[in-house]
Amino acid sequence: MLNINQLVLASNNQGKLAEFQQLFDNVNLKIDIIPQGQLNIDDAVEDGLSFVENALIKARHASQISGLPAIADDSGLCVPILGGQPGIYSARFAKDDPVFSDKFSQNKDDANNQKLLNDLQKFRNKQPIIGQFVCVLALVRHANDPLPIIAQSIWQGEILPEILGENGFGYDPLFWLPNLQKSSAQLTKVEKNQISHRGQALQKLLAHLKNTDC
Repeated sequence: MLNINQLVLASNNQGKLAEFQQLFDNVNLKIDIIPQGQLNIDDAVEDGLSFVENALIKARHASQISGLPAIADDSGLCVPILGGQPGIYSARFAKDDPVFSDKFSQNKDDANNQKLLNDLQKFRNKQPIIGQFVCVLALVRHANDPLPIIAQSIWQGEILPEILGENGFGYDPLFWLPNLQKSSAQLTKVEKNQISHRGQALQKLLAHLKNTDC
């Protein structure tokens, strides 16, 4: 088992903090998760070109400043028919689009969803439009760790032509799960955490931590 008792979470998202801590506790890993904001650590500049690069940038940044091991995730929605967009830019997809930039300043999630729907209009036909939620988790023991622990998962669904559901955040209201006949935004938090991209990636990471001595 990884011989540490504290991990800095390279995020100030309280929902992520609670989710990470609960999953670590469930597998009896006695590790306290500390949000980087509690240590006055600002967000890193995410200038990587992939989910893996950005997750590592955030984890190394938090570890460098705190002097502690750190964990970070980078996640987003990839739509193959759009060449993988919005991808690593999922959180700011509509920010620089003149049609949606004003709306983005008021409600980021709504603006991003509306831009995605707009970009997909010309591809709408009888065939479903595939979407993939991606999550990459990176854990570093120290800022210059040459062998970071990486866990990745992909959650596949379809992109709806209109929003459906009131739970979740981001693109959840547009992410349709055919096997459940629900959108991600219609799932409870417990249901989503069991099957989501982040939940799956975290389970892989936890399994690795339980079986490593380094």
